[in-house]
Order: sequence, then C-alpha cells, then structure tokens
Amino acid sequence: MAQPPSPPLAPISQNPDIRYLGRVLGDVIRAHDGAAVYERIEAIRSASVERHRGERRDLGLSDLGLDEATAFLRGFMLFSMLANLAEDRQGVAAEAGATLADAIANLGAEGVDAAAIAALLADALVVPVLTAHPTEVRRKSMIDHRNRIAALLRLRDGGATETAGGEPIDAAIAGEVALLWQTRPLRRERLVVADEIETVVAWLRDVFMPVVPLLQARWRRALGAAPAPFLRLGSWVGGDRDGNPFVDAETLALALARQAEAALGQYLEWLHALGAELSISTELADVPADVLALADASGDEGRARADEPYRRAVTGIYSRLAATHAALVGRPAPRAPMRGAPAYADPQALAADLRVLQAGLASAASGQLGQHGRLAGLIVAVESFGFHLATLDMRQNSDVHERVIADLLRGAGVDPDYLALDEAERVAVLRAELAHPRLLATPLAEFSDETRKELAIVRAAASARARYGAGAVTTWIVSKADSVSDLLEVLVLLKEAGLWRPGRDGAPPECPVMPVPLFETIGDLERAPSVMADFFAIPEMAALARARGHQEVMVGYSDSNKDGGYLTSVWSLNVATAALAPVFAAAGVRLQLFHGRGGAVGRGGGSAFQAILAQPHGTVAGRIRITEQGEVIAAKYGTVDGAAANLEAMAAATVRASLAPPTIGAGDNARFRAAMAEMSAAAFADYRGLVYETPGFREFFRQVTPIAEIGELKIGSRPPSRTASDRIEDLRAIPWVFSWAQARIMLPGWYGVGAALAGDIGLLREMHAAWPFFRTALANLEMVLAKSDLGIGRRYLALARDRAAGTAIFDRIAGGWHAAHDGLLAVTGQSRLLEHSPGLDASIRLRLPYVEPLNLLQLELLARRRAGESDPRIADGIALSINAIATALRNSG
Repeated sequence: MAQPPSPPLAPISQNPDIRYLGRVLGDVIRAHDGAAVYERIEAIRSASVERHRGERRDLGLSDLGLDEATAFLRGFMLFSMLANLAEDRQGVAAEAGATLADAIANLGAEGVDAAAIAALLADALVVPVLTAHPTEVRRKSMIDHRNRIAALLRLRDGGATETAGGEPIDAAIAGEVALLWQTRPLRRERLVVADEIETVVAWLRDVFMPVVPLLQARWRRALGAAPAPFLRLGSWVGGDRDGNPFVDAETLALALARQAEAALGQYLEWLHALGAELSISTELADVPADVLALADASGDEGRARADEPYRRAVTGIYSRLAATHAALVGRPAPRAPMRGAPAYADPQALAADLRVLQAGLASAASGQLGQHGRLAGLIVAVESFGFHLATLDMRQNSDVHERVIADLLRGAGVDPDYLALDEAERVAVLRAELAHPRLLATPLAEFSDETRKELAIVRAAASARARYGAGAVTTWIVSKADSVSDLLEVLVLLKEAGLWRPGRDGAPPECPVMPVPLFETIGDLERAPSVMADFFAIPEMAALARARGHQEVMVGYSDSNKDGGYLTSVWSLNVATAALAPVFAAAGVRLQLFHGRGGAVGRGGGSAFQAILAQPHGTVAGRIRITEQGEVIAAKYGTVDGAAANLEAMAAATVRASLAPPTIGAGDNARFRAAMAEMSAAAFADYRGLVYETPGFREFFRQVTPIAEIGELKIGSRPPSRTASDRIEDLRAIPWVFSWAQARIMLPGWYGVGAALAGDIGLLREMHAAWPFFRTALANLEMVLAKSDLGIGRRYLALARDRAAGTAIFDRIAGGWHAAHDGLLAVTGQSRLLEHSPGLDASIRLRLPYVEPLNLLQLELLARRRAGESDPRIADGIALSINAIATALRNSG
C-alpha cells in the first residue's frame, strides 16, 4: 500500500514554492533513508518551530547518533537551500526602481534629459569582478542541481507538464531533489587554483554570456537606440596572488586560455544556430554587395545554398572563427570548418563581418530584421567579451613589490639597498628608471625565487595581451598601498615586460596596464587623497592618466571593518571617496572607483543598488567596478533571470548616482557629515577598545567561534591567514567575519554602533530620513542584528577555557548589541527589527527554526572534538554544520 505524502519540511508560508519543495524533500528523505530518519528530522523541525512560537520544547539533539546527526544536518541544509531558491523566484530581494528604464524615468522627472544620459553611457563602464575568495561552502555540483530545479520550476510556471525528454515535471523535480540528497555536500580535497578557474569560467560562459546581450537589447528599447556596450566582465581568478602562493604565471595563462576557449566556443555555437536561421534567398530578396562578397569569399560552394548568401557568409565567418579557435586554444573547433580560412586577427575584425550581415538585414524592406535577435546578441557579445571573455586583474601586496624592486636594482647595480631609502629617495630612483629604456633583469645577476616569479607573471601578462587582445589584462591591483612608490614600483615591473614606454618629444608615456592602489585599513583610507595628489604631482604620471582618460582607485571594505568596526569602515570609505573627487578634478583626471565588497555586511555586503546610490555625490561618474565573491556569485547570478536583475540594478544605480542632483543641500550635508564624524569616532573607540585592547579577547575569539574549523574547510586555494601568527591583525577578514556569523554573534556587522547612536535623536532621525548614506548604513546594520542571536551566541561560552573571563567579554558584547538595537529602533521609529521591511522579516523568521538546531548541534560537536574525540564523523559533522548554517543565513563572509 502506498504511503501518504509526507508533510512539508517547512512551516506554513505564503510562498507556495517553499511548501511544495519542502514536501518533495520530505518525500525524498523518507524514500531514500527510511521513515525513521524522516520522522526524526521532522520531530526536530516541529519542536524547533514550536520553540520559536514560545513553547518550551526539547529538540532531542542529544539523543542523535553521529550518523543521525549527519542526516539531520543535510536535511536542514537542503531545506534552506531550496527555501533560498523559492524566495529568489518570488522576488523577496527585488528592489523598486532597479531597472534602467526606472532610472531614466526618475532622472527625467528630476530634469535630466535624454542627451545627458546618452552622453554618460557613451563612456560608461560597469564591471562585476568575480573573485575566488573562499566563502562559498557549497560544492558546485550542489549549485548545479539547484539551478536545474530552478529551470524545471520555470517550465512548471509556464504550464508545461513534462520535460523535453517526456518526463513529468513533478517527477523531474523530485529526481533532482533526490540527486541533491545523495550528493556529497563536503569537498574531500582542498580546491586548487585550476578548480577555481573552471568554476568561474562556467559562471562566465553559462550565465553572464547570455545575460549581457539580453540586457543590451532591453536597454536599446528603453533608450530608443543601442548604447555602446558598457557592461563588461572581470575576474581575479588566476591573477590574484596576494597571499596565495599557488597563483603564478601558469595560472594566469591557464585562466585566460580557458576563458578564450569558453568565449570562442560559445560564439561558434551561436554562429551555427545563426546559419540555420538566415535562410534568405536571392530569389526573394535583394542582398547588398558586401554581403554577397562575404558569401563569395566563404569557400562554401554547396549547390543547395547557392541562392542563400547569408548562410554562405556565416559559413565563412564560422570557418575563420574556427581557425581562430585552433590558433588561440590549440585544439580544433567542435565542428569542422571550411579548410584554409584565415584566423581573425582580433575581435574587431569578427565584429565587422557580423555588422556587414546586420546592415544587410537592416537594408531590406522596413529594416525589420536589422535587430535580428541572435545576430544582434552575437555582435554585443563579441564587442563586450572579445576573445578574452573577462578582463583578468593582477593583484599583489606592495611588500612583495618593494622586495622585488630592491632585488632588481641591486642585481643591475643601480642601488645596493633600496629598502633603506625614504619615500622621496625611492620615488627619485623609480622615476629615473621609468625614464630610461634599459631593463633591470640582466641574465648576469642572481635573483630571488620571488623576483623570478613576479617577472614571470608580468611577462605572462604581456604575452596574454598579445595573444588574446588588449582587454585580456588591463589592471594591476596594489594591496596595502600607502605611498606613491607603491604605484611606481608596479610600472617599473611592467617595463620589464615591455608594457611601459617612456614619453618622448613631449608625448606622454605609454602603459596599457594601469596600477591601481587598494586602500584597505582605516589609516590607508585616510591617506588615500594625499597619496593620489602626490601621484598626480609627478608630471609623467598625470600625463599618463590624462591620456588614458581615467585612473582607478580601489577601496576595501573587509580590512577596514576588521581594523575599525562597521560604522567607521563605511564612513571612512565615504570620506575617502568624497575627498578623492576634488583631487582628481584638480588633476584633470576622471575618477573610477573599484569597490572591494564581500557577501556579509561586515565585508561590505548588502544591496549593491542601494550602496551605489549612497555614494558621495560626484564620485561615480558613470564608471564603477565591484567585486562579487564566494556565495554571492551563486546567490545573485545563479540563474539567467537572477543575473539579469542584479546586473541591471547595478547599471541602473550607476546611471542614477552619476546624474541625479544631490539629495540634500550643502548646509545639511555639512551638518550631517560633522555629526557622522563624531559618531564614527565614538564607534571606533568602542570597537578598538573591545577587539584590540581587551586582555584575553584574542583567546576568547579563537575559543568560542569555530575559527580553527573554518580554516580546515576545503573551500579555497589560499591560506586563511597571511602569516603563521594568531594575531587578529594577521587574520584574513573572511574567516574573521565567517566565524562570528557561525556563532550567531556577527560582531563585525554591528559592534560600536550603539556608542555612535547615543547622541541627538532628533538629528539622527533627520539624517535617516534625508541622507541615503546613513539610511543604507542603518538598513544593513538592521539586517545583521536581525540575523544575530545572542541567546545562541552565549551558549558558545561553553567552549571558553576561562568561563569567568569569557563571560565578562560576552557581557560587554551583549551590552553593545542592545545599545545598537535600541538606538536603531529609536532612530527608525520602529517597535521591533525589520518592522518596515516585512519581506526581509518574513525571510529571516522562516529560517530561525532551522538555524537554532544547527547551532546547538554544532556546539555539541565542537565540544566533543575539542575534548579530544577523534571519530572522523565528528569533524565531518562540524564541517557540515558550518555549511548548513552558512546556507541558512545566506551569507558567509
């Protein structure tokens, strides 16, 4: 006799997808692991839900064996993953006004005309830059199953009852959930750089490549004319060697080779489909001479296509692109081309041939076919992605650069001890080298392994530019930048590969790769305007930047937060970028900001749309780059629909922030900024006093959070710390934020704000109502407070070796939380957190019954492991609990 359907593994919700997917998951668990396992998981779920309704219930976690605990953790993790998918489909995170059409309409209402918008877009640049920062705890296989479920749900929405293969839709969804249940959630081996490259290439090829042409077509309709493609792609994967010893010249070459293979392969597929569509016959339509010339040059002499010049022309283009594929990738194209076709020299030549076809179609009749979807999309793709797909940034720490330069100068006999020079002396030496065509790397000298590695990297970058095009590598990020010499050192290294050429006869110097300072700590951000002013004071540097048309500056959210706390971090970033604007204006150089944001609020997370709108007036100017890291990539760009919405929000915010008039007057701006400076100082003192000045805090942090266990996760190729030190200063920001989130304390996202909100409540309410910066800062703070749970956090005190000292520190943390909570409610006029954000409130409340048991079980497993138990299932259970909590909370680090 058939068993009745299982009740859903979810509380009743207004989202039918959550009920449906929860029921499917329950059926799968019972079918594959038996009724007893299902009933045990369901009993814990039911008890947790009742606890959150105020009833006193024992969850029964202490009765779980290790195998049962594993099943429970997997069940709750998968429900959270499916609930995230359901919410994404329902649009819980959708933001009003976040389309380009909305931005145009709003700007029009504010007096900004279409000509101003068109002028901005003519030189605009919006770039999401994908990185390999280790915050994505899920395996790619899990994400792929999730995306297939999303695709099946879209078919179900459209009324389909079966898949293309004839399988009933509901059965296919259940099958994918069953595959998820039986997929190992934990990685057995640590990721290597090649794995990270394959993952990012898959995102670029499968999601971003189809989305960008789709958005360009949408924007053409909104604007009434096609803008020049301004949405481009960037990546750090394979080029970011700051603190990652496994990134080198070989990974850089591999990354760009795989990106080129993905781009060219996709173009060939689209061309093949285009050839099937363009069946226009000369017997029925006039065809321009240049299209006929392309057809005649194609080498396609098939009699069946003799009267179909567009098809023959596409055959020729395909053959040339296949030859390009063979030349750049080193392997033949998937389909055999016409023999003897020459490879394209560059993407511009390919785009020119495609434009000939487009012009031919547009010339017929009313021009109805001039924007033929597949052809127009292919042209946009080629113009946006070239042969390199995404620009690969290089990044390295300034400490490495100065050691390498010192080694080169010593080996070349220029200066025996560069590191002993002061800043002015260093600048003088570096300028002299940049004015001279001589190279420093002589084969007659012995150089360190570090120097040889850096020289190999810069030579690989020059080779990649020659092979794949100028867009392959354009930027070198300098981490820990705090002086002009940090930038000049990069230019000297670029000269070693022929990428810097001194100016001659009044012409500015030439360098196609831009050195970009990354200002990360609070002190770095304070010095940023003076560093850039000194940089532009060097005539050849100012000339170089003016010739390029812009100079980029990167600002880091993660280390500034770890250094000074949430409020001081976001305020210091705002102050630094506002102060940079007049420095750049005085130099006659356009400012381009690169925002290094993470997923969690403690690392700059939150709505990118609101964050861009909250930038200081005059600092966006149509050009912005933003990092997209770890779990954020799957959350924002997991599907084509989600990617389109998030990319358009980024573009819309950039246009609006660039052209909208100031939201507040000069007087209010000065008054609010003065108040904010005082608030930041109070928050900074409170945060530093706790984190860096409290005796025993470092030990407390390492004992009551799973920081050590997070370091053992096999989720990235780079080490969790920059050095072997256990100082908080030397810990990377990701595990710092990640570990506090796991313990539900989330300290980096709010501590210190309570001290800042203790001032004039009337002024604070005025600032919240009128100032986008302050409103956005408090909105992000509110989300973190709502996800935190100090009741659960206090339970982690059981892991502290000195309970009395740990309790004293935790009580101080709790006091800071309550001060931030009460201050925020007073400023926003709410009676409880998220009262004015019902969608987000419902989303978080849905998760709370699922997160608490995960934390309690994690805590038990941590205690057992730290007490010396060595059963490998305990370590696996801890790793799985970290995975499950991160999935439920939706951001990790």
